[in-house]
Amino acid sequence: MATAEITVLPIGREGASVGDILVRIRRHLEGQDRVGFEMNPMGTALEGEVGDILALTGELHAIPFEDGIPRVYTVLKIDQRSDRDQTLADKLSSVEDRLD
Repeated sequence: MATAEITVLPIGREGASVGDILVRIRRHLEGQDRVGFEMNPMGTALEGEVGDILALTGELHAIPFEDGIPRVYTVLKIDQRSDRDQTLADKLSSVEDRLD
Protein backbone atom coordinates (compact mmCIF):
# COMPACT_ATOMS: atom_id res chain seq x y z
CA MET A 1 0.00 0.00 0.00
CA ALA A 2 1.18 3.49 -0.83
CA THR A 3 -0.12 6.99 -0.35
CA ALA A 4 0.24 9.76 -2.89
CA GLU A 5 -0.83 13.25 -3.80
CA ILE A 6 -1.67 14.37 -7.32
CA THR A 7 -2.31 17.78 -8.81
CA VAL A 8 -3.43 18.11 -12.43
CA LEU A 9 -2.97 21.58 -13.92
CA PRO A 10 -4.52 22.43 -17.31
CA ILE A 11 -2.48 25.10 -19.10
CA GLY A 12 -3.36 27.20 -22.11
CA ARG A 13 -7.00 28.11 -21.71
CA GLU A 14 -8.81 31.38 -21.19
CA GLY A 15 -9.56 32.34 -17.61
CA ALA A 16 -8.14 31.14 -14.34
CA SER A 17 -10.86 28.73 -13.22
CA VAL A 18 -10.32 24.98 -13.51
CA GLY A 19 -13.50 23.91 -11.68
CA ASP A 20 -14.99 22.23 -14.76
CA ILE A 21 -11.91 20.02 -15.14
CA LEU A 22 -11.94 19.19 -11.43
CA VAL A 23 -15.55 18.04 -11.72
CA ARG A 24 -14.53 15.64 -14.51
CA ILE A 25 -11.59 14.40 -12.44
CA ARG A 26 -13.84 13.87 -9.40
CA ARG A 27 -16.34 11.88 -11.46
CA HIS A 28 -13.53 9.73 -12.83
CA LEU A 29 -12.24 9.08 -9.31
CA GLU A 30 -15.72 8.14 -8.11
CA GLY A 31 -16.15 5.77 -11.06
CA GLN A 32 -13.15 3.62 -10.15
CA ASP A 33 -12.54 1.41 -7.13
CA ARG A 34 -8.80 0.62 -7.30
CA VAL A 35 -7.50 3.68 -5.46
CA GLY A 36 -8.94 5.49 -2.45
CA PHE A 37 -8.99 9.28 -2.67
CA GLU A 38 -9.66 12.49 -0.78
CA MET A 39 -9.86 15.73 -2.70
CA ASN A 40 -8.61 18.85 -0.94
CA PRO A 41 -8.26 22.50 -1.98
CA MET A 42 -4.73 22.02 -3.36
CA GLY A 43 -4.77 18.51 -4.84
CA THR A 44 -6.01 14.99 -4.28
CA ALA A 45 -4.66 12.45 -1.80
CA LEU A 46 -4.59 8.84 -3.04
CA GLU A 47 -4.03 5.46 -1.38
CA GLY A 48 -3.59 2.05 -2.98
CA GLU A 49 -1.09 -0.13 -4.78
CA VAL A 50 1.65 1.81 -6.61
CA GLY A 51 0.77 0.29 -9.99
CA ASP A 52 -2.87 1.32 -9.57
CA ILE A 53 -1.89 4.84 -8.52
CA LEU A 54 0.38 5.18 -11.56
CA ALA A 55 -2.32 3.88 -13.92
CA LEU A 56 -4.89 6.24 -12.43
CA THR A 57 -2.43 9.13 -12.73
CA GLY A 58 -2.23 8.53 -16.48
CA GLU A 59 -6.03 8.51 -16.72
CA LEU A 60 -6.39 11.74 -14.74
CA HIS A 61 -3.60 13.42 -16.70
CA ALA A 62 -5.48 12.69 -19.95
CA ILE A 63 -8.77 14.29 -18.89
CA PRO A 64 -7.88 17.92 -19.72
CA PHE A 65 -6.58 16.84 -23.14
CA GLU A 66 -9.98 15.27 -23.81
CA ASP A 67 -11.47 18.75 -23.28
CA GLY A 68 -9.10 20.31 -25.80
CA ILE A 69 -6.62 21.76 -23.33
CA PRO A 70 -3.30 22.07 -25.21
CA ARG A 71 -0.99 21.44 -22.24
CA VAL A 72 -1.28 19.57 -18.94
CA TYR A 73 1.18 19.70 -16.05
CA THR A 74 0.71 16.92 -13.48
CA VAL A 75 2.56 16.64 -10.17
CA LEU A 76 2.60 13.26 -8.38
CA LYS A 77 4.21 12.52 -5.02
CA ILE A 78 4.29 8.91 -3.78
CA ASP A 79 5.09 7.72 -0.25
CA GLN A 80 5.49 3.98 0.25
CA ARG A 81 6.73 2.10 3.30
CA SER A 82 8.16 -1.41 3.13
CA ASP A 83 7.96 -2.03 6.89
CA ARG A 84 4.15 -1.72 7.19
CA ASP A 85 0.98 -0.58 5.49
CA GLN A 86 0.06 3.04 6.16
CA THR A 87 -3.17 4.69 5.07
CA LEU A 88 -4.02 8.35 4.73
CA ALA A 89 -6.02 8.08 7.98
CA ASP A 90 -2.99 6.54 9.73
CA LYS A 91 -0.86 9.51 8.77
CA LEU A 92 -3.39 12.00 10.12
CA SER A 93 -3.88 10.01 13.32
CA SER A 94 -0.15 9.93 13.92
CA VAL A 95 0.01 13.73 13.98
CA GLU A 96 -3.20 14.13 15.98
CA ASP A 97 -1.99 11.64 18.61
CA ARG A 98 1.20 13.66 19.05
CA LEU A 99 -0.79 16.85 19.55
CA ASP A 100 -2.44 15.44 22.68
